Amino acid sequence: MSRNANGTTSTHARGKGRGASPTSARARGKSRTSLYLSLVAVAVVIGLLWQEQIALLYVLATLSVAGLLAVVAFADLRGTRQGAAASAPFDDSAAIADGRAGATSSKAFGSTAPRATVKRPRKR
Repeated sequence: MSRNANGTTSTHARGKGRGASPTSARARGKSRTSLYLSLVAVAVVIGLLWQEQIALLYVLATLSVAGLLAVVAFADLRGTRQGAAASAPFDDSAAIADGRAGATSSKAFGSTAPRATVKRPRKR
């Protein structure tokens, strides 16, 4: 440990750099751990391919997909935008289904007039 200019101790030889905080140190640690876990996972997959253990690769892939689905299922989505769920859709699907499309039709996507047909010459 070394002493910084302000008298505090630091575990790094150069001390804390400009803008460094304990949270950025934790973020670097998490990033490094994630990198190591990714490298180990790639090494395991390559090793299983090398040993031709396809059955184990199948089980590993199945468990990985199940884990990913569990993470998505239990994700905390409270921080998402609330306005997106409350806004009305831009199309008139409900009005078309009810037969009221003419009265409440929106012009968001162009005109409702039929398209002109173009006569094309025949190929010989």
